[in-house]
Amino acid sequence: MKTKQTLKSAPDSQEHDAPNRCAGDNITHYDEYKSCTLCPRRCRVNRAAGERGICGMTDELTVARAALHMWEEPCISGEKGSGTVFFTGCPLHCVYCQNAEISCGAAGAGKVIDTSRLTAIFLELQEKGANNINLVTAGHFAPHVADAIKRSKSRGLKIPIVYNSSGYESLNTLRMLDGLIDVYLPDLKYKDPAIAKRFSGAPDYFDVATRAIDEMVRQTGTPVFAGFGCQVEEGIMLRGTIVRHLVLPGHTDDSRHVISYLHERYGNDIYISIMNQYTPMPRVRGYEDLGRALFDYEYSEVVDFAVSIGVENGFIQEGGTVTESFIPPFSCEGV
Repeated sequence: MKTKQTLKSAPDSQEHDAPNRCAGDNITHYDEYKSCTLCPRRCRVNRAAGERGICGMTDELTVARAALHMWEEPCISGEKGSGTVFFTGCPLHCVYCQNAEISCGAAGAGKVIDTSRLTAIFLELQEKGANNINLVTAGHFAPHVADAIKRSKSRGLKIPIVYNSSGYESLNTLRMLDGLIDVYLPDLKYKDPAIAKRFSGAPDYFDVATRAIDEMVRQTGTPVFAGFGCQVEEGIMLRGTIVRHLVLPGHTDDSRHVISYLHERYGNDIYISIMNQYTPMPRVRGYEDLGRALFDYEYSEVVDFAVSIGVENGFIQEGGTVTESFIPPFSCEGV
């Protein structure tokens, strides 16, 4: 998110290295694939036997890109970039998804690797100067991911781990990652169940996502940022939760409800990232309200509302983002 601006400066930075926390055990959870309930859909298919879950994936770990990424919030990307790993497949299937090329789990989207290779990728990204390891839509591969994080930390990984998510997460899966994730970066897409059902087939989205965000905030606590002399750039988030909300055209009322909920629930214990980068994708044909970009005044109204209710810890995007490409090439770079 190249054009991110902060509504308030980050709190005073702390002069210590990025956390290198680890659960400290050798437990793996690969049996979870045999009757999969890793996501809230709980489809219970035997992914270990080659069946495909609602995420579109078997238990074969599949990654579409692993590279430095400059388009996140300033405290995630910084100047050097976020070491971003895009996983193939997704259980939510939003009709407007910008990463539909890989999120649908189509054959040939991404490359199958093993846990050892994922471990090596994390270390390679650190060597390239990444400010963090940024796991994009990783929940349906959580057993592999947890194992790879433990292995990489034992081999010298020191930069923070960021979990970049739709927000539609199972509490059991998040607890599997407790002690391994430093920064959570979930969405909170909708409050209205009718909108959530129409665009993501998940009328329970708000209830599920808000419980998940509660767990994320419990794990990470109050935001902490890097100071001078840290492993990563000054100002990079070392611990904490940033909740993203993409403003959809014609649905600013729901955006206000989402932002109001987050501010009332968490105050300054989280950061809120209000995004204007909605881009009509081919799959939105037939959804008249999604067939256009967001009007500038719609986004301004939502930002003004956030300011009016006292939101201080947050990020906004400046104009022109819809004309830029926020979709990287999923060519298996770095995999």
